[in-house]
Amino acid sequence: MALNLDSIGKKIGPLTKEYGWKDVILYALGVGAGFDELEYCYENRLKVIPSFAIAAIFDFLAQAGLTSNVNLAGVLHGEQDLIFHNPIPPEGKLITEGAITHMYDKGKEKGALVIAEGDTYHSNGQKLFTNILTIFGRLDGGFGGPESPKETVEFPDRPPDFEEIAYPSENQPLIYRLSGDIFALHVDPDFAKASGFEKPIMHGLCTHGYACRAVIKHLFPGEPERMTRFRNRFSRTLYPGAPIKTQIWKIEEGKALFRTLNADTGDVAIDRGIAEWVSKAELEKRSKGGWIRFDDRVAIVTGAGGGLGKAYALELAERGAKVVVNDLGGARDGTGAGTSMADAVVAEIKAAGGEAVANYDSVSTPEGGDAIVKAAVDAFGRVDILINNAGILRDKSLIKMEPSEWDAIMAVHLNGAYNVTRPAFIKMREQGYGRIIMTTSAAGLYGNFGQCNYSAAKMALIGMVNTLKAEGEKHNIKVNAIAPVAATRLTDDILPPDLQDKLKPEFVTPLVLYLCSDKCPVTGAVYNSGMGCYNKAEVITGPGVTLGSADKLPTPEEVAAHMDGIKSLQGAKLYANATAAVGALFDAVAAGPTQATPAPPAAEQKPQLTVQGVFDNIGNAFRSDKAAGVDVVFQFKISGPTGGDWHVIVKDQKCQVSSGAHAKPTTTIVMGDEDFVAMIGGKLNAMQAYTSGKLKIEGDLMKSQLIEKLFKF
Repeated sequence: MALNLDSIGKKIGPLTKEYGWKDVILYALGVGAGFDELEYCYENRLKVIPSFAIAAIFDFLAQAGLTSNVNLAGVLHGEQDLIFHNPIPPEGKLITEGAITHMYDKGKEKGALVIAEGDTYHSNGQKLFTNILTIFGRLDGGFGGPESPKETVEFPDRPPDFEEIAYPSENQPLIYRLSGDIFALHVDPDFAKASGFEKPIMHGLCTHGYACRAVIKHLFPGEPERMTRFRNRFSRTLYPGAPIKTQIWKIEEGKALFRTLNADTGDVAIDRGIAEWVSKAELEKRSKGGWIRFDDRVAIVTGAGGGLGKAYALELAERGAKVVVNDLGGARDGTGAGTSMADAVVAEIKAAGGEAVANYDSVSTPEGGDAIVKAAVDAFGRVDILINNAGILRDKSLIKMEPSEWDAIMAVHLNGAYNVTRPAFIKMREQGYGRIIMTTSAAGLYGNFGQCNYSAAKMALIGMVNTLKAEGEKHNIKVNAIAPVAATRLTDDILPPDLQDKLKPEFVTPLVLYLCSDKCPVTGAVYNSGMGCYNKAEVITGPGVTLGSADKLPTPEEVAAHMDGIKSLQGAKLYANATAAVGALFDAVAAGPTQATPAPPAAEQKPQLTVQGVFDNIGNAFRSDKAAGVDVVFQFKISGPTGGDWHVIVKDQKCQVSSGAHAKPTTTIVMGDEDFVAMIGGKLNAMQAYTSGKLKIEGDLMKSQLIEKLFKF
């Protein structure tokens, strides 16, 4: 079976897992914690060992293996990189979403690497951790893919600063597997021998947990919440009961290297380990500043010399972002220029301990847009966030509006968004991450007298958002729009003083910062915001009616007669893109004039699937064109009230099914009747069934994978 190269970039999840304090403690016991680390084992003072992060999302690892079609008989966990954004709470629900990002070819006899990356959020909205995992498919090499990039971790030429020896029990896998990794290799002696081992082996992730505990113990004891990264390569297997030694080199404050050995033989089980952590002061700063942070992110805010832009820039910097404060320094109508406004905001950020640079280029030209983005790259090396906030006003009714007044608004609001977004988008695509905010307006969404130019530009930005959400999706670039209602220098002499106070820009800032954070899963959305009130705006389409046909065009009179149905929004839908909307139109026309659709006759309704029904119809599901050269006997042992024994012989591109047991089956499938029917019916994933213990495979594990290829139900 070949790797599924089409799976690269396809979404995995969201996968959810509820957990409680008992799960956290069970994991801790599984990786060797005890009375000497009571903070991991006692619910009254419970902290979570950070490596729980990968054990808690084992379904994601399984889905990555299934989606990639890696050969199960040769699969190993190759590398693991965990990046922690917030401490893991001792209970709640985890929501994980990600994708396979790369597949690398090591060669025909050397295997392949499948890289998957997922983000995990707590049900309270906090982003907890990112996991980047590498699956090593020993039997999947030679598919012609790119070679994996070369990475090295050089350990210091000196003895380790710390060593920690641990003595896992010979029964350690029996405890650890209860945290979710119930693969038979770690418990079944026959399966282990068939896989080439003397006996069941230690879970690599169990040893991983021992190493994590050791690093915390020696570098920041009792404070697992300070860990920000834990990366390693799994090098060699260990047998239960073998003593393990974790060696740690502190490279600098906040970073260490580690590896874990078989203490008896010196064989390296975990290699190339990197651990990173924050200081107590930084942890306290982060906790006070909130859990939405922008540390190591670079943000561009246009029109940031005052009002909304200034509020965005100050709060981004307060939460750790490096900020490019762009402002032309002109008047409300866009005339004039100056540096004082941007400089003042930068000075305020620096006085508070933040990092920022000023930029005075105009967004209204492509050269200005390029220069703004270049300022970010030159100063800070990247661009993660762009808030298109720059704006001017030239309000007049249409008849009084001169072409120059139309063009000036388009140049700043619409062209300006294009001029800065395009070079920023290029940088974001290169790095695989970006957040872009467009500033639209209620005038664009709903119209406003005397603002034809402004309204047109602001509504055009919605079209830009709808397209960029599609273009940025596979690059993890999220694009959203905000329609703020706030007092700014554009409204200084328009709004009365008492209303100005209620319309503080700071009321808009929280939603904007959430949308441009890595915590935000939303893209392509439009939100109204003002005075602490937030709501979403959508373009929706009603079901409408269908009139006429190819032979008889509808008349205006027919349209008039059906206007109630045409204008009705009852049952209205939101379409993801123009293709979906036009496709719905074609579907409606193909269905003919609108009418009620009767339920299908009972005789036409699909019969309920049963175990007996599966084997009665297995001949119809057999795909003879896929069976060339196949000679195999599948034995099915189905338990439960509707179960039984059947065997299926595939040979010479023919299929024969019989009840009862076969004397020499190639591979045996053992399942409960309800689970079997759910799996055949597509309601239960085969890999999930296997990893959860609902599906057991005896005999030739590799041949069992032919079932999916040979039969299509």
